[in-house]
Amino acid sequence: MTISPSQTAATVTAREALAAQTIELPSWAFGNSGTRFKVFGQPGVPRDPFEKLADAAQVHAYTGVAPRVSLHIPWDLVEDFAALRKHAEDLGISIGAINSNVFQDDEYMLGSLCNPDPKVRRKAVDAHLRCLEVMNETGSRDLKIWLADGLNYPGQDDLRGRQDRLAEGLAEIYAALAPHQRIILEYKFFEPSFYATDIPDWGTSLLHCMALGEQAMVVLDTGHHAPGTNIEFIVAQLLRVGRLGAFDFNSRFYADDDLMVGAADPFQLFRIMHEIVTAGALRPDSGVNFMLDQCHNIEPKIPAQIRSVMNVQEATAKALLVDRDALAAAQQDGEVLGANAVLMDAYNTDVRQLLADLRTEQGLDPDPMAAYAASGYGDRIAADRVGGAQAGWGA
Repeated sequence: MTISPSQTAATVTAREALAAQTIELPSWAFGNSGTRFKVFGQPGVPRDPFEKLADAAQVHAYTGVAPRVSLHIPWDLVEDFAALRKHAEDLGISIGAINSNVFQDDEYMLGSLCNPDPKVRRKAVDAHLRCLEVMNETGSRDLKIWLADGLNYPGQDDLRGRQDRLAEGLAEIYAALAPHQRIILEYKFFEPSFYATDIPDWGTSLLHCMALGEQAMVVLDTGHHAPGTNIEFIVAQLLRVGRLGAFDFNSRFYADDDLMVGAADPFQLFRIMHEIVTAGALRPDSGVNFMLDQCHNIEPKIPAQIRSVMNVQEATAKALLVDRDALAAAQQDGEVLGANAVLMDAYNTDVRQLLADLRTEQGLDPDPMAAYAASGYGDRIAADRVGGAQAGWGA
């Protein structure tokens, strides 16, 4: 379905919104990744955070909407973060959220902030305070916290006691925030623990954020839910109470697959973006940060992120073309099929030409994937990045 005359007026507003949209990239998605069975190396993979930023700048150069890069600490530790920040700025991008890692050291086997050992909890808090130092050095606003804390067996630890320890640790970290900084707290249904995860759902995350204060927000990862979960309902609820701080966009078939966003269920992505647009949360000043969180195990890293960014743009464009007056009228009149048809008309609209025209207006190639392939950048980094240790999951 192409854009109809009734949608033509909406395209002007849509273009303005799409031109202002930004999508943050994850540094770790440029490194080698895989499953618990195998990590496949690829030629040209970055060997340090500076090269990760160079690759991220390529995604922004061809899409025009990916100006920030999330870092993962300690994976992206460098001796001079001022130099890393300048390197990003020289490339035309900036440092985004800082992600804490308190799940890979041996001491964290029984948890980090929830660990029964106060020495381990101290180490975990200190790791987050170091992340805040990185934020101060890079100009980052958001400290993104995801914890692998949980239990494998009933009786392994006290469920309520772990929540008390979690609240205590988060409170100390929160107290160290600068006025312009935020904690964005992520949740995950399961994995790596299988009996009980300490922050398993949006309600638990929200409760802790509300206890902390206005500078604590919830992160929604689209892969962190039980099968069949109505994610757009969660989006609407968090927007309703003003606590949706960020998205981690990816796609899943079974669990936390971390595939390219929109790969498994593009209609779900559209439904999510419809709630975002309806609530006015697409605006740059809304406080909602749109980020990717993906692991590209077998596909080339840079083109995979370009494709993901384009998929988010397409879902957003369709959401912007929903005839909201017609939808509201059908909902008010109880026209079940009519209301559904309004959404489906927008979803079935081919917005690729709209986005191609927008890119042309911005001085970009209308086909980012083809433009990157023709640039020869992939061949150059494969030839240049020989020797050293490739970045990968956990490094």
